[in-house]
Amino acid sequence: MSWISDAAITRLREAAAWPEMPGERYAIVRGIGRGGMGTVFEARDEWLGRDVAIKISNAPVPGAGLEARLRQEARVLARLEHPGIVPVHDLGLLGDGRLFYVMKLVRGETLEQHATTIDGQHARVALVERVAETVAFAHAAGVVHRDLKPSNVMVGSFGEVLVLDWGVAKLLDGRPSGPAAGPPSAACGAASPPAERFAPATTDPGTRLGTPGFMAPEQARGDVDAAGPPSDVYALGAILYWLLTGHVPPDDQNEARSRLAAVRPSVPKRLRAIAVRCLAREPRDRYQDAAALGADITRYRAGLAVAALPETALDRAQRWFATYRTFVLLVAAYLVVRTIIALLGR
Repeated sequence: MSWISDAAITRLREAAAWPEMPGERYAIVRGIGRGGMGTVFEARDEWLGRDVAIKISNAPVPGAGLEARLRQEARVLARLEHPGIVPVHDLGLLGDGRLFYVMKLVRGETLEQHATTIDGQHARVALVERVAETVAFAHAAGVVHRDLKPSNVMVGSFGEVLVLDWGVAKLLDGRPSGPAAGPPSAACGAASPPAERFAPATTDPGTRLGTPGFMAPEQARGDVDAAGPPSDVYALGAILYWLLTGHVPPDDQNEARSRLAAVRPSVPKRLRAIAVRCLAREPRDRYQDAAALGADITRYRAGLAVAALPETALDRAQRWFATYRTFVLLVAAYLVVRTIIALLGR
């Protein structure tokens, strides 16, 4: 009897997992990554001569819940046509019945990887603002992401910022995430499946969706009905806190406020207030959607008052000085020089 080496076993496993695409359009090039619902491959679209990414269901049995989630993710992405969301090109079935969808191939790195290269607090806040703009678009379209975190934000090679992984997204308006005409056609030559396999994915009460540290309290306790746009606002605030401190925020809002002030005393009070408001335990105490959060970040970056912090006269004076610091210092220097000249001329 001859033994098979570990390397040979690994190669056999990879070959078994390598998908056989139906038809002649898509040629798999390499694996990119594997998540809970699907595995992503880089592929070549031979018809259009372009590189694409293909996400294929991990469900070994056609019709499993994971497949419903993957199909809903594809339909949600198709519904959200925005520069910060990866566009979907195609949807179909493999020969073994598993679902796949084809999307734009994005080259870059996750925010988790990119964070160490971001130079300065201003750039970090600007990046969160761009993520909030994308999520605000989704909220306006009636979609809640429910799993925002640094590893689900991609920073492209040319500075693009994209929000990824919409597989557990919640549809607020009750509409299906795609046309009511039923399942996808026999894309690339695959057989057409029964229509019931493509019913919208649902989330049972008590299910915890999200990632610890970035998951809103209502998600952590499995309150599916309470998860809405403020849940995404919590996650955006957690990302902002993480970018400012290098740590995920504590569960308690007051503790988050204290730690942020202690760990990063250089963070302006207005910015601390924005982050802490996002991290409120009750959804009603946060910004009500990503658009409201993004607007406050924009006001902060413009040197204006923010909704998260009621200002005192001293706060307004400090903000004015911070905004016009260079001008004030130049005027002060000019007055000092004029005073010295006047005194020396006596």
